[in-house]
Amino acid sequence: MNTFGNIFRLTSFGESHGKGIGGVIDGCPSGIDVDMDFIQSELDRRRPGQSNITTPRKEGDKVEFFSGIYDGKTTGTPIGFIVWNENQHSSDYDNMKDIFRPSHADYTYTMKYGARDHRGGGRSSARETISRCVGGALAKLTLKQLGINITAYTSQVGNIKLDKVYTEYDLSQIESTAVRCPDMEKAEEMIELIKVVKAKGDTIGGVIKCVVKGVPVGLGQPVFGKLHAALGNAMLSINAVKGFQYGDGFDVEHRGSERNDSFFDDNGKINTHTNYSGGIQGGISNGQDIYFDVAFKPVATILMEQDTVDKDGHETVLKARGRHDACVLPRAVPIVEAMAAMTILDYYLLDRTSRLF
Repeated sequence: MNTFGNIFRLTSFGESHGKGIGGVIDGCPSGIDVDMDFIQSELDRRRPGQSNITTPRKEGDKVEFFSGIYDGKTTGTPIGFIVWNENQHSSDYDNMKDIFRPSHADYTYTMKYGARDHRGGGRSSARETISRCVGGALAKLTLKQLGINITAYTSQVGNIKLDKVYTEYDLSQIESTAVRCPDMEKAEEMIELIKVVKAKGDTIGGVIKCVVKGVPVGLGQPVFGKLHAALGNAMLSINAVKGFQYGDGFDVEHRGSERNDSFFDDNGKINTHTNYSGGIQGGISNGQDIYFDVAFKPVATILMEQDTVDKDGHETVLKARGRHDACVLPRAVPIVEAMAAMTILDYYLLDRTSRLF
């Protein structure tokens, strides 16, 4: 399952310490203006080494396209691309070649395939998400022509979390801080917490909120193709993601009379007074903002001693080496946006097949 999507499809390939990470995008409409600077900027938001709270691995992450683009526009044919790896330190992983990192994919990959690439985690590494960001950037450029905009931000790191709804923040300020949080005061607290955790060789998790504006009514397939289920599937496919909720989600102490979104006539257009549903009802978009939260666990690879076993079941102690994120949230923001963009575009294209008129 290295292919994501129904009509707009991304197939990705590559390993963390292989020659590169790449992909093929099928189903991208023709005639889309391809802004190479924008695509590169999306990769730059994801790349390592961008601040003192991310992994120090230095990678240019420059994307090279092979096909599907001509004279600055998509042609409707498969779009092939690659990002070459330039700064692997594979020897950093020699001490864990035959040892399973606790809570990592080392054990499950070995049991499933009978072998694994231990260098940087191989295919299980979050470096695979480079392909997602390229696909997401092209999806964003397409959605832009449809008036659909996607913005994600860090809303919680550890026990530090934002206490206002997204409409009360200036989302244009997200890129102003290394942690990608629109609340400047909370952002500084988050950064300091990450630094403390990193200094100890430990890791910490958090939550990313994503807001999708401009989605038309009608996206989503009833029963087994619900839009929120597709978004949940997309988010839960991201490394280290442990949870997903949309709308008011697990805020379940309220009654229906307090959480139903009442309709009203808004100058000839049907609108709602509130948006507790998160822009989706019956699995279909209702024209309101779609918003959801994605929970990330603390990264499994920590630079502290941990009890574990080797591939033969012998008990041992592991202290990982290498360059790792103490908190993935800052670099995961563009990945969440990318997966949301590909999902929304895919379901927009699917909706075009639902009726003739």
